Amino acid sequence: MLSSLRTSVLALGLAILALPAHAFDTSARAAYVIDQTTGTVLLSKEADQPLPPASMSKLMTLYVAFEALRDGRLTLSETLPVSEHAMSYGGSTMFLNTQDRVSVEDLLRGIIVLSGNDACVVIAEALSPDGTEAGFARYMTQRAKQMGMNNSNFANSNGWPAAGHMMSVHDLAVLANALITDFPEYYPLFAEEVFEFDGRAPSNARNRNPLLRLDIGADGLKTGHTQEAGYGLVGSAKQGDRRVIFVLTGLDSTAQRAEEAEAVVNWSFRNFVERTVADAETPIAEAKLWMGEKKTVGLVPEGDLAVLFPVLGTQNVQAEVVYEGPINAPVLKGQQLAELVIKPEDLPEIRHPLVAVEDVAIGGFLVRMLTVGGIVLKDVINKPLESM
Repeated sequence: MLSSLRTSVLALGLAILALPAHAFDTSARAAYVIDQTTGTVLLSKEADQPLPPASMSKLMTLYVAFEALRDGRLTLSETLPVSEHAMSYGGSTMFLNTQDRVSVEDLLRGIIVLSGNDACVVIAEALSPDGTEAGFARYMTQRAKQMGMNNSNFANSNGWPAAGHMMSVHDLAVLANALITDFPEYYPLFAEEVFEFDGRAPSNARNRNPLLRLDIGADGLKTGHTQEAGYGLVGSAKQGDRRVIFVLTGLDSTAQRAEEAEAVVNWSFRNFVERTVADAETPIAEAKLWMGEKKTVGLVPEGDLAVLFPVLGTQNVQAEVVYEGPINAPVLKGQQLAELVIKPEDLPEIRHPLVAVEDVAIGGFLVRMLTVGGIVLKDVINKPLESM
């Protein structure tokens, strides 16, 4: 009979030292910070609350465009027409007109660096299932849900204020991670500081990301601002082997956005340390087996396991192995059998898969008979005596 089994990892010798982290006190209405390298959530404030994302939602338009490039439905060199609808947008634009045919590459740079509302619509109408921006927005909503962004709904391609156009900061972080991971060939575009498209708008030629000009490893992604949304930033920075992704929204000014963003990057890198706590060759626990040629099998992480911890403190972190067992034999080396659950103080719990360290075949006839016989004998011993 299967049952949920929990084993203390600390008792098995995996000692993890950590201290409580000093939480980052942000003025943002909502915030989310994750260490991409280890998957550790460092800060979560109103993370799943759908909020107006302003131009930060342009990241979804870019993701869909990058998918089209990867699939061959777009090429960087092809040119696209500009509709009256695209030209009609105000706010931050590339100052496109209906006489233009603009290359996809210039449109992408115009979205990333210049935050061009009109450029988003040109891309949207080219990729929309029905040729309209509204149809593209419906497609983005569907695609976002496929990617696990369940608190996102799009009414347009560029974040222009509209009823129902919402994203959570958690969803924006998921999207940023997907852009970085899925499209490394295009991600360097987000670090471009200046794009002077055709000399049309010299006052709108610089990237609004305030961190790109600082020497802190920042290399993306997108700012946003409307009166309803306030000032926001989806950002990422890499120092050494670590990368941090963060989202801030609902700030009061560009200055506050710049200060908070720099502060959260510095806090993320200076207050946490990455430690290797297990390797792929040394079992950290054992799982019980049913009808196997061995009674147990060693459990190891899929690869060397590094975990992020606050730099201060001296107390042990709780950690345990969880699985449904005993596990039916046979099992194969590398087969996932359990999870290692680590619970650092003041941080969300971290779950990592554990796999079998070796093959274990099903036991022979004698093993199976002894196992069944043992169960029968146990039932007889535990059966209450009947009254005579």
